[in-house]
Amino acid sequence: MNAKTIWLYIVVMAGVTYLIRMLPLALLRKKLRSRFIKSFLFYVPYAVLAVMTVPAIFESTGSVFSATVGFAAAVLLAYRGAALLPVALAACGVVFCTEWMMRLF
Repeated sequence: MNAKTIWLYIVVMAGVTYLIRMLPLALLRKKLRSRFIKSFLFYVPYAVLAVMTVPAIFESTGSVFSATVGFAAAVLLAYRGAALLPVALAACGVVFCTEWMMRLF
C-alpha cells in the first residue's frame, strides 16, 4: 500500500465522519416532534457501542471460553448495578483466572 492510498483512505474516512455529524444539523432546521425518531436517535450510540465492543470481547482473549466467562461476569455485575470500573476490572480478573486455570488443566 503506497502513501497516496493511505492518504485517500484518511480523507474518505474524515469526509464520512464529517458528513455523519453535519447532515443532521444542515437538514433539520426545526425541533423534532416525532417520538419514534427521538427514541431512535437516543439509542443509536448504545447500539453502535455494542456492535463495536461485543465482537472485540470474544476475539481479544486466548479462547472463546474465557471470553464468555468474563463477558458473563461483566453482564452479571452490570445488571446488579456495579459501576463501570469495577465491572471492567472484575471481567479482566475473571478472564485472567480462567486463562490461568485452563493452562493448568
